[in-house]
This record gives sequence, structure tokens and C-alpha cells, in this order.
Amino acid sequence: MNFHNHNRVFISLSNTENGEVSFLTKFYYRQNGNKVWAEYHWGKIKKGFLVGCSDEVGNLNFTYQHLNSQGVLRTGKCRSTPELLTNGKICLSKKWQLQIIN
Repeated sequence: MNFHNHNRVFISLSNTENGEVSFLTKFYYRQNGNKVWAEYHWGKIKKGFLVGCSDEVGNLNFTYQHLNSQGVLRTGKCRSTPELLTNGKICLSKKWQLQIIN
């Protein structure tokens, strides 16, 4: 099944202990063909952006960057795997990889 993310809003249901994204963070997705991008903010995130592509089954590969509440820039990669829930909502399981900026 191919998932389309245009005009969808996602929130985080869980994260690692040291993660900055929380249930307060909202992700506003856009999509055109296989190009996908999102803006996100709230909670510990002041402003963030994702940009990437979807594959033939709807998996998303992104790069991300955000400015946190302490003014620190974070960048990295993310892979999202979609799942259609019984209530019709889409759940994205994400694997984040932070890149260190010196």
C-alpha cells in the first residue's frame, strides 16, 4: 500500500530519553509525487524541517534539522515506516540518527 502524506499532521507518541521531540511537537507534512517535506515545532523544538523521498511502499527517508529551545542546531537522518491502523490513522515508526555538528 502506498501512503500519501500531503496535508497530514503527525504527533510523536514516544521517543528516547534524550530525544527532543515529544507529544507536544507537531509535524505538518506536504507531498508532491515521491517528494515529501515537513515543518515541525512545539515543545523543545523551536523550528524544524524534514525533506526527503518516499519509496514505492510509502517508507520515508529524510534529512532533518531543527533549532531546540536552548538555541542548539541539530541535524540528522530519519527513516519512517508507515502503518495503517484499524481506526484509519497512519502511524509512522521512525528511526532517527543525529549527526554531530562541530
